[in-house]
Amino acid sequence: MSQGNIAVTDQAGATDPEKLAACTVLEVINRISGKWAIGILLEATRGPARFTELERSMPSISRRMLTLTLRNLERDGLLVRTVYPTVPPRVEYEATPMARELYDSLAGLVDWAGRHREAIAVARVAYDGHAGCEPAQK
Repeated sequence: MSQGNIAVTDQAGATDPEKLAACTVLEVINRISGKWAIGILLEATRGPARFTELERSMPSISRRMLTLTLRNLERDGLLVRTVYPTVPPRVEYEATPMARELYDSLAGLVDWAGRHREAIAVARVAYDGHAGCEPAQK
């Protein structure tokens, strides 16, 4: 990710409703399939989570990446950010009903992957064995 691409913005110039809808769907799928989003959503569906709790649950995420991912998930309506007027301010993130529905869908995908894990491993071994034996094309 480039340093200049840090803002949470919509597609510039997207005015055609069909193109806008397609862009939105692809953006959300890309966001959810990102490296950190599923882990954050998993934590947030268990109940309100503070920034530091999310940070501890994903030890290799940087504070900057956690902040950007939280902002984007909030922008997409998957998280609600609540700031409590304490000193220091307490901030919690919680999954929205839409995110809980998404989590249920992701659980189905995880179940599918678990059921087909061995078949996928066998297919990969078979593919890798054949891929190295093909003659080079000229």
